[in-house]
Amino acid sequence: MNIEAVWFLLVGALLVLMALARRFIDLLPMTGAMVYLAAGFLIGPAGLGLLTPDLFDDRHALRLIAEAALPVSLFAIGMHLRAACGDPLWRLPLRLAAPAMLLTIGLMMALGHLALGLAWGPALLLAAAMAPTDPVLANELRPVEAGDEEPLRFALSGEGGANDGAAFPFVVLGIALCNAGPAGLENPWATAAEMTWGVAVAIAIGWLMGTGSERFIAMLRIRYGNALGLDEFLALGLIALCYGATLLAHGYGFLAVFCAGVALRQQELRATGGARSPRQAVEAVTPAEQEASAQDPQLAHAHLAESMMAVSVGLERFVELALMLIIGSVVSAYWREMLAWTPLLAAAALFVAVRPVSVMLALAGSSMNSRQRWMASWLGIRGVGAFYYLMLAVEQAPHDVARELAPLLLAAIAGSVLVHGVTASPLLTWYYRRRPDGRR
Repeated sequence: MNIEAVWFLLVGALLVLMALARRFIDLLPMTGAMVYLAAGFLIGPAGLGLLTPDLFDDRHALRLIAEAALPVSLFAIGMHLRAACGDPLWRLPLRLAAPAMLLTIGLMMALGHLALGLAWGPALLLAAAMAPTDPVLANELRPVEAGDEEPLRFALSGEGGANDGAAFPFVVLGIALCNAGPAGLENPWATAAEMTWGVAVAIAIGWLMGTGSERFIAMLRIRYGNALGLDEFLALGLIALCYGATLLAHGYGFLAVFCAGVALRQQELRATGGARSPRQAVEAVTPAEQEASAQDPQLAHAHLAESMMAVSVGLERFVELALMLIIGSVVSAYWREMLAWTPLLAAAALFVAVRPVSVMLALAGSSMNSRQRWMASWLGIRGVGAFYYLMLAVEQAPHDVARELAPLLLAAIAGSVLVHGVTASPLLTWYYRRRPDGRR
């Protein structure tokens, strides 16, 4: 059999199917991620055996694939969040990305130690890997456009953008405890200083690079007619530069890339003004006028931001396809272990107890009403971020710990894709129907 031809046929058929059936899928209680996960399972070891990645033999390649893909999605999310920094709306994602995530880690760590019998190091590692919500798979929960200030979408998107980076130091701490035991905390002040530095330098580099690049590119376009076209190069270049610079400074690159997207959007907001959305500013521009609009002082900032966001969103669709096929094939190899009582208990506890309790406590007294808080407490999708942290654990934690945690994390990922995928569309339909203005 010509395996290359089979792969071309398989991927081509899947891409065409998704393009043709997208509207039909949107009408059903399912998501594209569910289709990709099922396809990955079918071509994995339990099915056709066309894709057989091994978590341990291929750990470095799988970790790099997930690490390269996540920043694209994080940058796209940051670009969607168009609210001034002083806007009270920002308090919602901050509550979810900080207090809610810390509560989730604490409760899941206690569950892992007391109910699942894990030592404190593996329990912390499991909890930290499960805590962040996914930026890649939550497309249905994202703002409809930049400038959409619907509280639920804004809060969940901001949470998904921020907490992948915010969870990183706890994952590293869990790995250190797994490797060194209690000795890994012999110098807690140094550990706290490293964590604080990682967050601070990520925010600083991301903000400076997002702000500086937007101003510089806009100046080149408006004054000199340079840096026109190839916005996909600009978007990917900024993502890579920001991520690489942050890693060199020992910061958390995921958080930096998200901040870069937010900062770039803030520059566009200041230049364009809040009276109209950037889509409204550029929607009347015809293809023949694209280059001229990119140099227009009134449109240049909106044009730059919208084109870079469109590039990121387009790339993100391919990221979702590739990673969910890989995750599905890995699930295909571990599905028996995932159906044991411990993975099912951990996933169920996260979905129906730990996440709801953490979010309801974190959002208590916020501007969200009770219906919005309940929606946010349920729609905490786990996916690519958890898979990346699983691969980091496979690379750096003891082999027996990683082998023990793999079925638990894979069960949480697959369970979230299926359970949240089936329930998200009906719940969102109900939620929008109950809104006073009926708007989406």
